[in-house]
Amino acid sequence: MLLSASYSDAQILHKKKKKVNKSTSADNSAEPDKVLYNRAVEDIKHGRQEVGRLGLQTLINTYPDSEYLAKAKLGIADSYYKEAGTANMTQAIQGYKDFIVFFPFLPEAAYAQLQVANAHYQQMAKPDRDRSEAKAAEDEYQTFLSKYPKDPLAPKAEQRLRDVQEIIAEGDYRIGYFYYVKGDRRAAAARLVSIAKRYPLYSRSDKVQWMLGDIFEKSEHKEIASVYYGNIVKNYPLSDLTPNAKNKLVAFKVPVPQPDPKAVAWMTAEQNTPRPRDSFVKRPMALVRTGPHGEMIAAARSGAPTLEPEADTTSATDILTGGGRSQLGGSGGGAANTAVIETVTPGSPAPTPAETVPPADAGASPDAAAPASTQPAAGDANGTSAPGGAPVIEPTGNAAGSEQPAKADSSASGDSQSSDASKTDGSQNSDDKKDSKKESSSKKKKGLRKVVPW
Repeated sequence: MLLSASYSDAQILHKKKKKVNKSTSADNSAEPDKVLYNRAVEDIKHGRQEVGRLGLQTLINTYPDSEYLAKAKLGIADSYYKEAGTANMTQAIQGYKDFIVFFPFLPEAAYAQLQVANAHYQQMAKPDRDRSEAKAAEDEYQTFLSKYPKDPLAPKAEQRLRDVQEIIAEGDYRIGYFYYVKGDRRAAAARLVSIAKRYPLYSRSDKVQWMLGDIFEKSEHKEIASVYYGNIVKNYPLSDLTPNAKNKLVAFKVPVPQPDPKAVAWMTAEQNTPRPRDSFVKRPMALVRTGPHGEMIAAARSGAPTLEPEADTTSATDILTGGGRSQLGGSGGGAANTAVIETVTPGSPAPTPAETVPPADAGASPDAAAPASTQPAAGDANGTSAPGGAPVIEPTGNAAGSEQPAKADSSASGDSQSSDASKTDGSQNSDDKKDSKKESSSKKKKGLRKVVPW
């Protein structure tokens, strides 16, 4: 009995120590594309981004019909995103966009769109720096929320969009405030109007409304100023500027609007929301920080951000001056003042192209522009000049008109020319008609550039 027990124990130990033949292992029976994908994912998790990308690219090139093809393309873009850096972020954005193009109906397409926006978000600079990345991030987040409004990642995208719009509005506010303090009303209103119309969740929107009201009040446009003062009372009822805005409306003899209950609830929630603050040790590092972390602390935490892209409008100078003729607060035309009211008042529809096209200068009539288009200056490269230096008037394309200079010369000299001589002159001018048409058309454009104020 003892011998049999010891023999069975020895067999068990021998089986445990026996080496497993890897060539016949069950792990090798798995698909090779799956093995490649799992190894590459492990390399990326452990920071070996280049090795992981090489494995995923090998999978794409070797197994073009693999079920892991979409995951491999997404994994390559993720590896660039994790590696960070300007060049890597550019590669990541391109990879995510390629994934959306090739696999638009997969559930991961929403994640890829969000990662495109996040890549721009990570590269944003401070409000007083270049805002190209912030504008790109705003567009991508708006695209995500319009395409995937019910996605689980939508709340995160909404908050990121609020942060981005806070940065963009802060940049415009600083420029507008500079001109407001300087006393340049038109330049200040040019920046502040866009904030009031596009970013109502901006943390200083009540101050923007107050400055716009003050600008138009000092410019003798009290009907427009009362609109902005009324917006403070209605949309920002808990602001410190609300009592002063009410006093302004009473002085203008304008009805004071009632506070909006939704605005009261929103401002109450914003005031009660805890916000992160830098510790005493990290405050000195804020001076050398490249990202806009400190400015995003004041961003709204609730409310629907602006989801419409920025519309193409005319310059703020044209809007506020009614085409460049009437000064703000001056005696401009009725159409110009109407354009100012319709454009600046919040909630009004966008102006039509006919309202925003700046008219031509009143001092330059079409009759005065015609001679300038057909008479080139002396020494012009495209024009021809007489031996005496006097410019020669180009033919207008009419045969009779081209023969008039020859007839005038013949009558002045008193020389009796025959009809054959006039025909020869006409034939010489007809040879140059084709070239003169091209030159005259270019000169017309040049003359229009001198007369019409672009």
